[in-house]
Amino acid sequence: MRGLAGAAFAISLMGALPGMAQTGRLGVELNKMEEADGGGCRVFFLFRNSTGETFERFEMSLAVFDTRGVIDRLLTIDASPLPPARTTLKLFEVPGLACAAVSEVLLHEIPVCRVANRPEADCFAVIDLGSKAPAPLVQ
Repeated sequence: MRGLAGAAFAISLMGALPGMAQTGRLGVELNKMEEADGGGCRVFFLFRNSTGETFERFEMSLAVFDTRGVIDRLLTIDASPLPPARTTLKLFEVPGLACAAVSEVLLHEIPVCRVANRPEADCFAVIDLGSKAPAPLVQ
């Protein structure tokens, strides 16, 4: 049974990003949130690229939820480039929003995902989300 599950995963991954290493994943972690000097919230993301490929373009569209579970704002962040076999730190400022007011961050779309020398693809199939911040990062 394990062989069938592994084969199904490999087929789904090849459909998402043709030619990419079958076991490679892109980890996206909401690592830390801290109050910014001028107000707002500074957000730290870690990207762990074990796909063996360079992501020339990688944008995430995020919905930020307040403590009542209501969407406070939508953000699009550009995390490009993401080189292979590296962990990359990206910082983003969310002006006018206290970190304590964030209850959850939703990755609801990846509007741009381009692996070097390949057409754009659906990157949701190779992403693993996580959070070490008080707010979870969910899909």
